[in-house]
Formats: sequence, C-alpha cells, structure tokens
Amino acid sequence: MGFENIAMLISGMGLLLYGIKILGEGLELAAGAKLKTLLEKMTRNRFAAVLVGFVITTLIQSSTATTVMVVGFVNTGIMNLTQAIGVIMGANIGTTTTSILVSLDIGKYAPIAIGIGAFWSMLAKKNLHKHLGLAVTGFGMLFLGMTLMKTSMNPLAESEVFKNWILNADNPVIAIVIGAVTSAVIHSSAASIGILQALASKGLIPLSFAVYVIYGQNIGTCVTALISAIGTKKNSKRTAVMHVLFNVFGTILFIVGSQFIPYTKWIESITDNSMLQLSLVHITFNVVSTILMFPFAKYLVKLSCLIIPDRNDEGENDFRMQYVDNLMIKTPPFAVAQVAKEVHRMALLARNNFSIAALDLLNNTTEHFDEIQHNEDVINYLNHNITPILVKINALDLSYHDAKYIGRVFHVINDIERIGDHAQNLSEAAQSRVNENIQFSAEGDAELKRMYETTLALIDTAIESFTEQEITFDNASKVNSLEAEIDKMQEDFEQSHIDRLNKNLCDTKSGMLFVNTVTDFERVGDHATNIAWAVAKKPD
Repeated sequence: MGFENIAMLISGMGLLLYGIKILGEGLELAAGAKLKTLLEKMTRNRFAAVLVGFVITTLIQSSTATTVMVVGFVNTGIMNLTQAIGVIMGANIGTTTTSILVSLDIGKYAPIAIGIGAFWSMLAKKNLHKHLGLAVTGFGMLFLGMTLMKTSMNPLAESEVFKNWILNADNPVIAIVIGAVTSAVIHSSAASIGILQALASKGLIPLSFAVYVIYGQNIGTCVTALISAIGTKKNSKRTAVMHVLFNVFGTILFIVGSQFIPYTKWIESITDNSMLQLSLVHITFNVVSTILMFPFAKYLVKLSCLIIPDRNDEGENDFRMQYVDNLMIKTPPFAVAQVAKEVHRMALLARNNFSIAALDLLNNTTEHFDEIQHNEDVINYLNHNITPILVKINALDLSYHDAKYIGRVFHVINDIERIGDHAQNLSEAAQSRVNENIQFSAEGDAELKRMYETTLALIDTAIESFTEQEITFDNASKVNSLEAEIDKMQEDFEQSHIDRLNKNLCDTKSGMLFVNTVTDFERVGDHATNIAWAVAKKPD
C-alpha cells in the first residue's frame, strides 16, 4: 500500500467524519425549535424518551452527542435517571441510520450532492434552506469519503498479509478491543462503523470477526460520555455509567447468544452485500438490546446508583447554573432553551426579592433581610455567569429566532439585575425604618402600598411577556398603562409628601425614606418596562 493509497485513505476518513458532522449540524439547525419541543415532551414516559432519543440522534448523527447532552440535562435537573436511560436506548438505535445510509453505496452521486448542497447553502436567503443545503453537502461528503476509503484499500485486497490475517481473524476479545478503541478515539460509533463497512466492501474483514468489532464500537462510544461526566454531580455520573452498562450487557447477551444460534449465517442469508450485513448487525444489536433491557430499565438505574453511591455533592446549592451546562452548549437549540429557563429563574428571584423587601418596608420589619441579601448574591452570580455563556452561544450558528433571543437577553439580564439592586435598597430602607423607629402617616402608607402593588403587577406582566417571547396587545396596553400610572404616582405622591411636611404630618427622616422608596418603585417600573418591550426590539 503506497503513499497515494495512504493519503487517499486519510482523506476519505476525514471526509467521512466531517461529512457526518456537518450533516448532523445542518439537520439540527434546520430542526431548530422542533428539537426544543421534543426536549420538553421527552420527559412524559420512558417510551416517549426512547422515541425522542432515536429522533434526535438521527438528526444530529451522533449517539455520543445525544448521550453527552443527556448527561448535561441530568446534571441540571431537567431529566431524571429513568427518563435518561430511555433516551440513551433510543440514541443507540438512532445511530444505526448512518450505517444504513452508508450501506446504500451511492458514492457515484456524492459529487452531485456536494455541488447541489454547496450552491443551495450559499445562494439561499432563508436560514432553513441554508441549513438544509449544509446537510445535503455533508451527505455528499460522507459518501465521497466512503468511496475514497474503498478505493484506497484496493491494494490491501491483494495483500497476502491481509489474506492470512483474515483467515486467522477469529478472536472475539481482540475484535471487541479494536472496536472499542477505534470508536473511543474518533468519538463516533457511526463513523467507526463506516470505516468498518469500507473494509468489508473489499473483503478485508470477515463478518464473523466484524460483529465483535461492532460490539466493541458500541462500548467505545461510551468513553466520551464518561469523560463529560467528570466533575459533574452524582446523577450525571450515573447516567454515563448506565450508558456503559447498557452496551456491556448488550454485548454479553449477544456473545452468549452467538454460542447457541447461527447469528452470522442468518445475516449472510439475508443479503450478500457485506456493507449491508454490517448495518444489519448494528441495527439488530441495538434494537434487540433495547427490547430485552427496556423492561429492566429501573434495575439499570439501581445498579448505577450502587456503582455511584449517594454522597453530598459539592456545589449543589443556589450558587450554580441549574439549567445551563457546558455539555449542551454545543447543541444550539437546546442551549438557547436552557438559557431561557436560567433567565426566567433570575427574573423570578428579582421579582420575589422586590416583593418581600417592599413588604418588609411597608410592614416595618426586617424579617426577610438575610433572605434578600442571599437572593441578591445569587442574582449577581447568575448575571456574571450567564453573560459568558451568552457570548459562547452567540458565536454558534444559530437560527434567526434564537439569534434574536440571545441578543435580547444580553440587555434583559442587566435590567433584571438592576431590579435586584433596588430590592436590596428597599431591604436596607426597611432596616433603617426599624432601627430608627421611623413611622409613615396613614396616607403615606396607603400610597406606598398602592404603588408597590402597581409595580409588582408591571413586573409580572413583563416577565410573562419575555418568557413567552411575545407581547400581546393586552399585555402591551397593560405595560403602557401601568408604567404611566407609576410615573403619575411618583409625581403625585412626592407632591403629597411636600404637603404633609408643610402640615407637620411627617418629619424629615420619614419624608426622605418615603421619597427614596417612591423613587425605587419608579425605577423598578422602568426596568420592568424595558424587559417587556425587549421582546419587540431587534438585537444590536
């Protein structure tokens, strides 16, 4: 095998791997919001989880990527272990679609697909068409890579060394190790099976040996998920362990079963296409493993809990990202959906802090002072940690809708953080009122209560509008009305305060506290209005 053949083999592998990558990226971006919908629905039951795992892996062309995402979802508390094992089973079945495509052996059409996809992607105006063009390009590159690899292996088919190796290739353990190492190194069982299919097409590997290589490849693909679980919480580690257990038990079942049934002969009797034979082995392994182990999913969960026992997880407190994880940032639709949940969490913290701080002030108590300070620290933590994640996501290839949302969030989290600051001001004002025994007049108390209730209603409307990413006509009218009402209150109540001072109905201390409180309410209203109307603004 000369230099030309080696160069062609390496080029073919590169095209195969890159083709699978951009095919998955194109389909993933084209699916966009639909992937988010699947994510929301996948937690209903284990059957739905298997289906969703299959669909997502078929779209992104990587069971490894799906499993890594599942580890991230479990880490952020979105998914429990029972749901996770269903998705993993579905993902293993989904990864077989690539081997089916490869077995079609339509490499002669690859240049046409690349040409059509490239022009479609470059000339299309709509993002959906650009992404579909990218997927078609990846599809063509995948087959071109396969063609180059098969061509490069022609000399090996004539090699006496390889012929002797084929005759003696009968050690299942060696085959499993080869498969596991190959899949672990290139981080893709689909790509490693594609390489195996290229070898089989030239008669360079017997089916009796290849089946064990495939078993090993399914085990090797777990390595990336295991690595991704390092440093995560216990349930994330358990998820990665379940992935390993599923594939190891599947391999054991098939090895034992092969001793009693003529498995390879059955496959050979179906078709004489060596590439399709390997695809059928891959499909059979994953489908049968899922059918046999699905009823025992809860025992896989229990076993993973025994392997990774309960202990106190460091960092399982408020000062962490509950929904966003670096593992899922590589998948834009999911990353954006999880950022939205983290922003909503931050908004609710600020809203609740404003509410309890204002009520402490109005009720002349400091009951919630420590809670408010703690929440303010969490809000600041989220503000500082969401921003870098937004920068990372913004650098990805996002859909138009997602790009607009991320652009808005950059501004909105600052408004949320400012609401938190004003809540802290109110809490400190409540402490001053208690310590200095400051009293408001009955009229002043009533005015502050009315302004508080109006401001809180504006915050709730703003959070609802931004969370839904839609400001309805009713909500738009409500925001405008409430903001105008708050502005009018500030003007009227400050004048009322001056009148009370002139009548000696309040003193200077209570007057200063009253004016500062009214100002905090008005500014909170302004920030809430910014949040509501961010929905209608284009990102910078």
